[in-house]
Amino acid sequence: MTSATPLAAIPCVLMRAGTSRGPFFLKEWLPEGVSERDRVLVRAIGSMDATQINGLGGGTSLTSKVAIVSKSTRADCEVDYLFAQLSVIDQTVDTKPNCGNMLAGVAPFAIEQGLIAIQGETTTVKVHNVNTGARIDVTVKTPNGKIQYSGSERDVKIDGVSEAAAPVLLTFTDAWGAMDASEAKRERTIFPTGKRSEMIDGIECTCIVAGQTMVLIRTADMAKEFKGLKGTESAAELDAMPGLIARLEQIRRIAGTRLGLGDVSNSVVPKPVLVSTGAVPTDIISRYFTPKKCHTSHAVTGAIGVATALAMRGTVASSTVLIVGEQQIRVLHPSGTIQIAAHIAPADAAHPEPFLTRASVIRTVRKIMQGDFYL
Repeated sequence: MTSATPLAAIPCVLMRAGTSRGPFFLKEWLPEGVSERDRVLVRAIGSMDATQINGLGGGTSLTSKVAIVSKSTRADCEVDYLFAQLSVIDQTVDTKPNCGNMLAGVAPFAIEQGLIAIQGETTTVKVHNVNTGARIDVTVKTPNGKIQYSGSERDVKIDGVSEAAAPVLLTFTDAWGAMDASEAKRERTIFPTGKRSEMIDGIECTCIVAGQTMVLIRTADMAKEFKGLKGTESAAELDAMPGLIARLEQIRRIAGTRLGLGDVSNSVVPKPVLVSTGAVPTDIISRYFTPKKCHTSHAVTGAIGVATALAMRGTVASSTVLIVGEQQIRVLHPSGTIQIAAHIAPADAAHPEPFLTRASVIRTVRKIMQGDFYL
């Protein structure tokens, strides 16, 4: 009788980061080749069937995510973060989008894996998002030389997560037109089609790259086709609205071509987003699609993009009044609110309109388990 071949074991850390969840890997733990790496990620999540019962996924797009972390290749950053979105229903891995929720787990993971030294009561990690080229500063609590996940009177509760935990501050400084963040070309890359609003299949839209690649649509305009649509519905109500997802997909595919992404039928970007005005000029109501379902809360990177569109004139999300200076912008989503601390610079010689220079958002993280994943 011969012994069975031992299963290959790969270290991983399972974390809830913001309103997302997934395994975190050091790049060196995974195969070097992309196809072999993706095969391992599919096995890790269990995307061989919609239940994901044979892996770490939870049968939703919010729990079909992976973070891959390594020492940074950029001089101005400390770690590289590659995000991978896995399909719930088939074996595809998409590294074109990014995820600000999973980003919140990168700093504690990098510190505990020995990539970053603790600096004091708080530690800030300069993260390079490989997917977009953007830099984000992630600040975590590190009292007594250890990551603090929870247990302080200063713990915070974010909408979409049932328990309070230590705050993780994400500060985006160059997420606008992230593939070419130079000041001279920033305006062009925020709106890659060259327009702040345009007609797509009979609907006025804004195609924007700011934190996330999105096509924004006024809820009021979509309500002309879908009677009774208000933009304040739950995710389940929007998913169940006959024809809405298919109509958004129509618009999304055309927007993908105009954004230079080609055929996006098998990609999760651009994200379609329904937007409507809030009670005050710094509030915006947003329904963010992943894209085949409405997000039960909201992507952080998507919230950054929606806040950017709110602050800039001529978009379908533009505020009814001019917003400049330090502002608290609230993005209202199905589970509550994401609050964005933003600095909006006034128009100057280089910028004919106000523009976002900094945006920060608070997330929380929970380390669920650390161990070996078996292929």
